[in-house]
Amino acid sequence: MFRNVLIADSGKGHVEEMVRMLRDIPTVRQARFNLLHVVPEQVGESFTEHSQKAAGIAAEAVLRLGLNPGEVNTIIRQGDAKQTVLKVADELNSDLIVMGSRGMNRLQAILSNSASQYVFQLSTRPMLLVREDLYIRRINRVMVTIDGTGVGDNALKLACELVRDIPGGTLTGVHVSRQEITPSRGGKSPAEEVLGKATQRARAFGVELTTVQRSGDVARMVCAAAEELKADLLVIASQDRRPVVARGLVDIDRLLGSSVSDYIRVHAPAPVLLVREPEGRS
Repeated sequence: MFRNVLIADSGKGHVEEMVRMLRDIPTVRQARFNLLHVVPEQVGESFTEHSQKAAGIAAEAVLRLGLNPGEVNTIIRQGDAKQTVLKVADELNSDLIVMGSRGMNRLQAILSNSASQYVFQLSTRPMLLVREDLYIRRINRVMVTIDGTGVGDNALKLACELVRDIPGGTLTGVHVSRQEITPSRGGKSPAEEVLGKATQRARAFGVELTTVQRSGDVARMVCAAAEELKADLLVIASQDRRPVVARGLVDIDRLLGSSVSDYIRVHAPAPVLLVREPEGRS
């Protein structure tokens, strides 16, 4: 599942609590943890002096996380935080990035040069975003979005792998239709068919999937369902539909909060694990 985890030390929120909760899951506990601290490009002292302070900060974080210092790869880099996180994740071939977030939306993210928002948009790797205004709970109730188009297959697989390793863990799949569709006489509605297929797929991974069906605005209904179900972790999927030439550029629609994933990032009542799906799925 997760073998190489990058913890982007932003100094914000409840990232450390989230990592401790992840480490309660046996398979995650076996992962290699990498702790990144980024020194700003423009500092009032030499990089050597600043990096020495950063090393001390990182060492304290390792102790708070309860990790064995000899088993943690501490990385100190100088540069732009958002670009550095993406670069280091690629260098390490990380299969999970964990970052804190202040949960800013729309123009706030642009004006504050939000690193977590930038990485959330551009990373092709799974990213766990932990807002600083959330209460972090032990992971037991996991919720995953089911859209029925194929976008989300990897998210469902990852959610099943997580829950399968949690004693007493539960997994709920939520499907939101933009409008209610009446089933044909004696038949199933499209939503019921989508959730039925997801249930079968989850069973193939050894997990019983409880399903929830909603109609209305997708992002708002997903957040409302997570609140109602008291989800400890929300797993969502997103596909980058931008042309290759624009793949490295920030999507203004997302920065303005007009995408489903971005709305969930800001408003979900639980940490959000974003899984970027491969191109070509529709």
